[in-house]
Amino acid sequence: MARFVVEVMLKPEILDSQGQAVARALPRLGFEGVTGVRQGKRFEIEVEGPADEAATERVRKMAETLLANPVIETFELRAE
Repeated sequence: MARFVVEVMLKPEILDSQGQAVARALPRLGFEGVTGVRQGKRFEIEVEGPADEAATERVRKMAETLLANPVIETFELRAE
């Protein structure tokens, strides 16, 4: 069984309102020195078979089709 991780983040030019809300809350909770926060999503996907090129391409297609919105998000894919 192969395991992949897909990390999805908003593109840098897209406003991250959730990340901004977290950044504003951290000093109120006593966490000083944080200059920025970006919020993202992490998907852990297990597929049958080895983590070969074909499996990687299948998971990449999943990310492009469903997991990330290519208009506003980027993603990184890695096998674990």
